[in-house]
Amino acid sequence: MASDRKVYLFEDVSKHSKTEDCWLIISGKVYDVTSFMDDHPGGGEVLLSSTGKDATNDFEDVGHSDSARELMEKYYIGEIDSATIPKKRAYIPPQQAPYNPDKTPEFVIKILQFLVPLLILGLALAVRHFTKKD
Repeated sequence: MASDRKVYLFEDVSKHSKTEDCWLIISGKVYDVTSFMDDHPGGGEVLLSSTGKDATNDFEDVGHSDSARELMEKYYIGEIDSATIPKKRAYIPPQQAPYNPDKTPEFVIKILQFLVPLLILGLALAVRHFTKKD
């Protein structure tokens, strides 16, 4: 690691969160693991799931080997400015889908939500037309 190391802002690192451009923050260091996506034993999705945050806990929880830690040096590109890392990630609750007891496919429900009011309106107009006195 060179003494003229680059320091990145969290905001800049978090933009690299795609299969073709993937950076991770682990233990205060920034790694460009893009070229490692296909070779990662757990698959590229594991790496992608650790983007946009400090991935230190994700990395440590797995219990990587010494050789994996040595391999990381190959992907090291700089340090993270720790003052720019958000202290807490905002919790966004998952959107609750409407209760669907009979497991009707979502698209059928959407079609029915659109068609039923139209059918009711059409029925009301037909009743009005045929019961109208001249």
